[in-house]
Amino acid sequence: MRPARTPHGPRIVALGGGHGLSANLGALRLMSERLTAIVTVADDGGSSGRLRDELGVLPPGDLRMALAALCEENEWGRTWRDVLQHRFVSDGDLDRHAVGNLLIAAVWDILGDTVDGLDWVGRLLGARGRVLPMASVPLTIEADVREEGGGVGIVTGQSHVAVAPGRIEQVRLVPADPPACPDSVAAVEEADWVVLGPGSWFTSVMPHLLVPELAMALHTTRARRCVTLNLAAEAGETEGLTATDHLTVLHQHAPQLRVDVVLADPSSVEDVEQLTRVAGAMGARTVMRQVRVGDGSPRHDTLRLAAAYRDVFDDVLGDVPARG
Repeated sequence: MRPARTPHGPRIVALGGGHGLSANLGALRLMSERLTAIVTVADDGGSSGRLRDELGVLPPGDLRMALAALCEENEWGRTWRDVLQHRFVSDGDLDRHAVGNLLIAAVWDILGDTVDGLDWVGRLLGARGRVLPMASVPLTIEADVREEGGGVGIVTGQSHVAVAPGRIEQVRLVPADPPACPDSVAAVEEADWVVLGPGSWFTSVMPHLLVPELAMALHTTRARRCVTLNLAAEAGETEGLTATDHLTVLHQHAPQLRVDVVLADPSSVEDVEQLTRVAGAMGARTVMRQVRVGDGSPRHDTLRLAAAYRDVFDDVLGDVPARG
């Protein structure tokens, strides 16, 4: 009987949601077979929002995208990735629903367990890693937004915060004290590396710091922490923010969070000295690597990002072994 194959590589936990997390997972899956994605569950728009409202489930869209990003690069993986991401176009109720959202919701309905359901879908896809929600209940994001006239208004809902007409000053969750997913907390506590970002800063990255049990784990874990900055500001949500502003906002929302590394592309940083200063205040050193695709658009190149992570992990971890 052939012995079971032992997974290798550091235990990596990546936090985020949407396209940013998907891009990150594409790189991190090349670094380790012990990879866990912890995903935001506040989406209230599109197919996810409809299923959330109709079935009372966690919004499955960002979870689906993370699973798709972990599919193997073979015929099986590519086929299931395409099936998962396929959207119906019709004049009826199925219009714009993603197949993967319906599949995940169906498995949840049958099994009655969110985490087990995601694990079963991952096994079907041959996913290289695990996908978990950050909280056990659907969440709503609220933001204080500085409007053009100088007043501060409240914007509610992820889909609305993402296109907020002004500068976001503070975000919070409703409910304010949601139950964290226990498996997600355990993954952070047992990790060798925790990676925050890239992604929609206020609606995909920051919410992880607002779930009390998960935030506590992020503050107390023995894991090294890496913050990976976006390549550009997003229209609406972070419009007008510099790379340093992104890091400053993170520090303001979690002032006690210690960070080991801030990873950034040189082309996205307006003032390297300023960024280094803010990173230093969080306990981090700044690592500058070219991780953008060759055409200059604000998209991460999978291989370049993986190479950057290899440099970061090997250099910072040094001779400290990954825990078994």
